[in-house]
Amino acid sequence: MSFLKKLFGGGATETQKSEAYDGFAITPTPQREGTQYRIGARIEKEIGGQVHTHNLVRADTMADQDEAAAASIAKAKQMIDEQGDRIFG
Repeated sequence: MSFLKKLFGGGATETQKSEAYDGFAITPTPQREGTQYRIGARIEKEIGGQVHTHNLVRADTMADQDEAAAASIAKAKQMIDEQGDRIFG
């Protein structure tokens, strides 16, 4: 079961508050893996009165949790710039 929690974000540690970006809310959720932190973020946007969510998980890891959180936000912004609302399917 812990594998599924990690896969779907249950093992994430939220380190910072959400950040607004271009109509989206980005919450960094780097996941601890041993002594490293895997880059991850929750991207949300309200569309037509309904909140849509995308969980971003990258293979990249970093030793520092704060650096991983900052990199998570940067990767989420890059994804928003490239895909916009298509992030949600």
